[in-house]
Amino acid sequence: MKQEIKKKRKKRKKKRYFLRFLLAVILCVGLYYFLSSEIFDIEDITVENNSYYTGQQIISMTGIGEVAQPWNLFMTSTRDMKERLLADPYIKTAKVSRRLPDGINIVVAERQEASAIPYGEGFILIDKEGIVLRQTDVEPALTILSGLTLSNIEPGTPLVVEENAVLNDTLQLLIAMEENELFFKRIEVSPVVIKAYIYDNLTCEGTPENILKSMDGLKEVLYDLYVQGIERGMIKVGGDGYYSFSPLVD
Repeated sequence: MKQEIKKKRKKRKKKRYFLRFLLAVILCVGLYYFLSSEIFDIEDITVENNSYYTGQQIISMTGIGEVAQPWNLFMTSTRDMKERLLADPYIKTAKVSRRLPDGINIVVAERQEASAIPYGEGFILIDKEGIVLRQTDVEPALTILSGLTLSNIEPGTPLVVEENAVLNDTLQLLIAMEENELFFKRIEVSPVVIKAYIYDNLTCEGTPENILKSMDGLKEVLYDLYVQGIERGMIKVGGDGYYSFSPLVD
């Protein structure tokens, strides 16, 4: 008698487990069809913080629209979209998120062109962190860095040169230049000192370290020369805020 009762209990348990399993399957299938319905077809995509690329270009990079079919909000991988964006050298960071019921938000941070390095008949453009952005045949309105021996110019990777230590100091100088609202047309790099061109015939010469430490004083010197209408000569920057000016140009 007891064995029959136990068998009946086991049968009831199996039935309950089966019913629960069947209910879970039905719910999952129902949820799948609900989430994949046209209610969640992507209709609105917003792009924020872009400046180099247009919003439509950013959207195209994600791969949406490559195939003429509805793109479902939950069947589309935001991770894949993000990876596609980050594959572009100009995209520093990217965040892709879903917005119910039919929207995608894309927020990017773009790298900005900071300087150009002569290469063959053209130029290699880099950002202020030394990341290679692209190659161009047109001289850009950026500070030109010359005197560097290039080893790696792969877009999206750090520029590698034989003079890496000097390059790193020069990149810091570019950042300080922007912060102090100064602009050098060209910077000639050498193993010891750099020569920064304010005008074609007005230069500033010194080690990157000394020039970096003397930016405030250099601004005053340049202002005095501007007031006097002087656009020719050489400013030598030494340690401890030392400056000397010569009207002669090498």
